[in-house]
Amino acid sequence: MVSFTALFASGLLATSAFAAPMQVQKRSSGKRGAAYNDPNSVSPLANTGALSWAYNWDMHLSDSLPSGVEFIPMLWGSKDFGGWVTAIETALSSGSNYIMGFNEPDNPGQANMSPSDAASFYNQYITPYSGQAKLISPAVTSSSNDGQGLSWFTEFMGGCSSCGITGLAVHWYGDTADDFQSFVQKAMNTAQQYGLSEIWITEFALNADVNGVGDPATTAEFLNSVLPWLDSQPMVSRYSYFMCAENYLLSGSALNAAGQAYTSS
Repeated sequence: MVSFTALFASGLLATSAFAAPMQVQKRSSGKRGAAYNDPNSVSPLANTGALSWAYNWDMHLSDSLPSGVEFIPMLWGSKDFGGWVTAIETALSSGSNYIMGFNEPDNPGQANMSPSDAASFYNQYITPYSGQAKLISPAVTSSSNDGQGLSWFTEFMGGCSSCGITGLAVHWYGDTADDFQSFVQKAMNTAQQYGLSEIWITEFALNADVNGVGDPATTAEFLNSVLPWLDSQPMVSRYSYFMCAENYLLSGSALNAAGQAYTSS
């Protein structure tokens, strides 16, 4: 999925006037991140001390993030090639330690690349920075269709085995904790096949949330089920629930029930 700027514009936060931080005990794994469009929307989560990183589907940090939250740049797709060198050198000099690859290149509605083209572009634009940052793969969907999801990634690695990639990035949208854990296990197995040391789950959410019919209490129950499991998996080094926005993790400028679950133990 993209960041859905237009779709969520009416629901994203427009001010920096936030409610007082929730008094919750943070999850302390250091894995938890924030996927956002509006940088102001990160603060309600960061104020709990639960976040260690954030990204905005972009190579530019449009505004400052809360103290202690690392910005991770992404080369979304071919539309960003022109400004990439300047942007990534700025991000790295500002303290970013990772680079994220293309956004759902296996999805025709997103970065939309063949595995061979993606491997060539990755090697050209991202691999040169392998000595300055850890490199994360293109983020693939959880589709089980041939040529998509982990199948696409397998083809991609056939042409990018020397690209310096250290981690596999995946997305998941579904309905149950069991299905989520099953997919993450498949992703971990796939990463191990290629000698990768970590996986990143840079988007995951219940379908009901994405379809606008979600209930924060139900999402909280889902998160309370899967987050301890994610934190117990050594190969899962980063994850971010979709997303820092109204009706997802926020209600106005405060954490809703899902946001509280995401930032508490």
